[in-house]
Amino acid sequence: MKVSVSKSKNTTIYYLSKSVRVDGRVTTKTIERIGSYDEIKKICGDMEPLEWAKQYAAKRSAEEKAAKKDIIVKYSSSSRIEKGVRRSVNVGYLFLKDIYYDLGIDNICEQIAKKYKFEYDLNDILSMLVFSRVIYPGSKRSSLELSKKFLESPACDLHQVYRALEILARENDFFQSQLYKNSEKVMDRRREILYYDCTNYYFEIEEEDDFRKYGHSKEHRPNPIVQMGLFMDADGIPLTFSIFNGNENEQPSMRPLEQKILSDFGLNKFIVCTDAGLSSMPNRVFNSTGARRFVTTQSIKRLKGFLKDFCLADDGWHLSGSRKEFRLSETDEHEYYDRIFYKDRWINEGGLEQHLVVTFSFKYRDYLRKVRGRQLDRAAKLADDPASLKKNRQNDPKRFIRQEYSTPDGEIAERMVTSIDEDMVRDEEQHDGFYAVCTNLEDDVQTIIGINQRRWQIEECFRIMKSEFQARPVYLSRQDRITAHFITCFTALIIYRILEKRLGTDATCGEILRTLKEMNMLVQPGEGYIPEYTRTDLTDQLHDTFGFRTDYEIVSQRNMKKILTSTRK
Repeated sequence: MKVSVSKSKNTTIYYLSKSVRVDGRVTTKTIERIGSYDEIKKICGDMEPLEWAKQYAAKRSAEEKAAKKDIIVKYSSSSRIEKGVRRSVNVGYLFLKDIYYDLGIDNICEQIAKKYKFEYDLNDILSMLVFSRVIYPGSKRSSLELSKKFLESPACDLHQVYRALEILARENDFFQSQLYKNSEKVMDRRREILYYDCTNYYFEIEEEDDFRKYGHSKEHRPNPIVQMGLFMDADGIPLTFSIFNGNENEQPSMRPLEQKILSDFGLNKFIVCTDAGLSSMPNRVFNSTGARRFVTTQSIKRLKGFLKDFCLADDGWHLSGSRKEFRLSETDEHEYYDRIFYKDRWINEGGLEQHLVVTFSFKYRDYLRKVRGRQLDRAAKLADDPASLKKNRQNDPKRFIRQEYSTPDGEIAERMVTSIDEDMVRDEEQHDGFYAVCTNLEDDVQTIIGINQRRWQIEECFRIMKSEFQARPVYLSRQDRITAHFITCFTALIIYRILEKRLGTDATCGEILRTLKEMNMLVQPGEGYIPEYTRTDLTDQLHDTFGFRTDYEIVSQRNMKKILTSTRK
């Protein structure tokens, strides 16, 4: 360990730091604040504060070295273990905890607590809900029970958890704005491009109420739902969210949330990227004022005839870095299979000037044909069961089935006759490989394409919340508690995304979460903690990135206490 010095006009502050390895490079991590020049001068006597700080660092290094001594543990084959005593604890949550406190969420909870008379620790409850959502996702009751597996167990009751949810819902806007501001101190938020999308979450109930409504479920479930609108930055880290009724149109949801970004987050210059479902003309116009811009997916089928012809025309295609103009029918598919062709022009829709960019890819064309082939196989099987054809949805294989109720002579048939609608198949095939976006940006085409290509990250955010975090079905009924449930999911997602970014690993979300869940240690009373998990490249990367280790053969109680302290700073 060594002493780091930070000087300002008014004072000099000494810190204790040590070298750690992150992504294969050695960097310095601050361990603790030793004190300012004046603070140390009061206790060091005639000694210079710097010399005193160096001696303190040497003492801490010696203590750390002594703590690495071998520990001999004795077991008895005739003594039974104590009843009701935890013998194994999870330490995987410590990496989440480190980010949680870096984001100053404890301070946000403290600010909220000052407005209310609490009989519980809001930070204790929120951190428990967030860590459990990542590692042991489930209901609030199960989260509280399973969180007892953490090395640090929460000291709260279930009724206090529900009360805390009510307070969190009241302070939703304040919590989100403060969390964003704190995140800017921890990392560079790439807020020049914001991505927006909506999804919905179902409830396992039969009757709707004032908030949980029957609507178009994106999971095609017949249950009441609520909807979530989510903004994400250019790195895939959530920015802000809103919850609204399940039967509302999602298109108007973007503007109020964007207004909150403008007023509460202090942002006024950004590009909003959305999919076709949120690309209404009012949204485009809204993001054509001030310093705001938009990039949105454009359905070619919904364009006017002459614009559709322009998009699908065989000629006029370009490749980045080439001055040649291509005709698709004369292009060698094998040579250009992985390349993306493009054409563009300016259009005027509803008085709004927009830059229409169309792309074509042979690879994307074959992907769509493969998907349609599987759907046609399913449609052929469904055609033999007319009772299954009552309900249709977008991209459902049933859309390819023609249903006829009359004979070729025009008379009413005794039974419905089904067949594959070849006209619809041909109509869809002509769009294979084509993709279009509209924007008011005057940037080059490759920049616009690059912005839209990162839209998959917001879809991944929803997938993580629904699958890995098990954010649905929701087992709450009150609107305020439902809102607070999604605050905890949103916070957990931010922390997880930052964890991913810090690790810079190729590991999947499932692999990372499984590793955190499996990082259990056997408690050896009076001595320390023995790892039960398998050491892997990923556990090494976690320890190297966060500057502490739990993968020694035994971690002494003293060292574990230091780890717990370091993750709260």
